[in-house]
Parts: sequence; structure tokens; C-alpha cells
Amino acid sequence: MNDYISVRVDASPCSEDITDLAAAFLADVGFESFEPDESGLTAYIRATEDGISLAEEALAGFPIPSGFKISSEFIKGEDWNSEWEKNYFRPIVIGDKVAVHSTFHTDVPDAEYDIVIDPKMAFGTGHHDTTSQMMRLILKLPLCDKSVIDMGTGTGILAILAKMRGAETVTGIEIDEPAYLNAIEHASLNNVKLDLIHGDASAVESLDAADFMFANINRNIILADLDRYSAALKPGGEMLLSGFYESDVEMIERECAKYHIHEMERLVSDAGWTALRLVKEA
Repeated sequence: MNDYISVRVDASPCSEDITDLAAAFLADVGFESFEPDESGLTAYIRATEDGISLAEEALAGFPIPSGFKISSEFIKGEDWNSEWEKNYFRPIVIGDKVAVHSTFHTDVPDAEYDIVIDPKMAFGTGHHDTTSQMMRLILKLPLCDKSVIDMGTGTGILAILAKMRGAETVTGIEIDEPAYLNAIEHASLNNVKLDLIHGDASAVESLDAADFMFANINRNIILADLDRYSAALKPGGEMLLSGFYESDVEMIERECAKYHIHEMERLVSDAGWTALRLVKEA
């Protein structure tokens, strides 16, 4: 079942810095999406996990003085899509270049790349900052006739954009089965051909090295799997990484340097979410 636990975290005092940092800590222990507000945030995690215990553990060493009141609510799988539509998912628009929206959205501006999705579960970390940052970087890449691997493809947004921009082959790898199935639907909905794999980072070992590697996941997974990402990237190839804060960059770049991968460009949102464009030495 695609059931979720909605964990409510009320912070006292509360600020944007506190909710952003709390979301990062919760993402590190498995929470998938977040709704910040003036009193704290609501975080979502699979119902197979003990949401309250994980939240308490994640926030126990919180570096900013704040008290947290934590409660939870069960959300049945069949209710998740309506919950998402009503309370969270909003169109993602990047100028006149990209519009990501669902069929229930109206007044979506015209864009060069129009991506339609039908979300049935949380995807990525739920932070549109990271998704938007990755798309902004993808718009700069020379993708025509190139190969792409999108690790943790989620519902397939970044993979679809890469294919729309002319990539010859795009392989999306996703460990979460509902997300993987949703990505298959989205490829069909947008009339693009993606090679989708249900699996983890070990799946890249069976693939030819790619010209581009994307990973919009989180700091800990990226650090754990960088060796595999590097092995699956051609010399001279480029890597896009996101799903972490700027304070994590030094740690990530130190790991990248072991594989001769170096920063070319950095995007940082007002909230501190960061995306890196890197290149592997030829």
C-alpha cells in the first residue's frame, strides 16, 4: 500500500531558517516531502516507518535553540493524490522555458518545454527549490544526441526535460516502486521514451558510461554512491547534484575530488538549497 504518515512539527520559536534546517534533518532520515508554514512544518514519510520516533531522533541535536512539538496522522494511500493536489503540489514555472504542472492546474503559462505530471505520491524531497535548480542547469547543458543517467528519477521530471531537450538516451533509476511506476506513466503522458529501471545505484554497473549524470536526492545518499556515479560517467562528462544545503558543499566536493570531479557552477536558493554542476576530468 502507498500509505503515508503525516508528521506535524510545531517549532517555538519558529523562523524560515528553523523550518528549512528541520526539513534537511528530516530528509536525512527518510522523510520525503515538506510543507513549511509560519508555525513549523508538516513532513511526510512512508507508513512503514515510525514517523514520530524518526522525527524526534533527527531533531534531537538541532543546532538552533528551538522547542518542537511533534504529532502525526495516518494518510491512506488512496487519499494521497487528493492530499497532494489540495495542500501541496503547485506548478513549477521557469520563465518561458519550463512549466511542470498537472492536468488539474489552470492558467499555466506557455513554455518551450511543457511537462504534464499526475503525482500519486511524494517525489524527491518535495523541495521545488532543488527541482527548479536542476532544471535551470539542465537548460544549459548541450544534451543533443547525448546520453543521460538520472539517479533517483522520482516521477521522472528531470529525465523528461532532458529527453525533450534532445538527449538520445535517458535512463532513469528509481528505488521506490510507486515512483518508478509513476515515472513510466509520465513518460507516456509526455510522449517521450525513457529507459526506466526499478533499482538502486548498483543498477548503473550494467549501463554504458553516460555523458551526463543527474542526482537530485540528498547529501547522505550522494556521498554514499559517488563512487558509482563517477564510474558511470564518461571522462569529460558532467554531473548535476542537488538535494542539500550550501553548508554541505565542502563535504560533497571533497568526496568528488577523489574521483577527479570538480565544480563548474553553483546555484543557491534564498533558503540555502544548492545545486552543483561539475565536470569529470578527461
